[in-house]
Amino acid sequence: MYEHSFEKLHVWQDAIDLVESVYTITKTFPSSEVYTLTSQMRRCAISIASNIAEGTSRITDKDKAHFSTIAFSSTMELLNQLIIARRLNYLDEDIYTVIREQINKVSNKINALKKSQLKK
Repeated sequence: MYEHSFEKLHVWQDAIDLVESVYTITKTFPSSEVYTLTSQMRRCAISIASNIAEGTSRITDKDKAHFSTIAFSSTMELLNQLIIARRLNYLDEDIYTVIREQINKVSNKINALKKSQLKK
């Protein structure tokens, strides 16, 4: 099977891992959050990976960097939502720390990708 260029990116692979983690943790959220925080966190996580993938299909480096910026912004949005979930006691400290580390890893890799796109 053909593998697209975005599938080879470590940052995209890490973003997909983050999506899986977010889906796992949000399964434990109260049912009252299913259309609010649960949905928003899942959409954010998906947006990160999707924008990385979409950016690889763009022609200009400026356009590619634009999608990296959007992906980075979604990581910050997800981090904010993670903090809210922790403050509402939907997550224990250990899970919060693990997911926060995943977000930091992905956001750092997105920044590195964006820098490489802008150098060209």
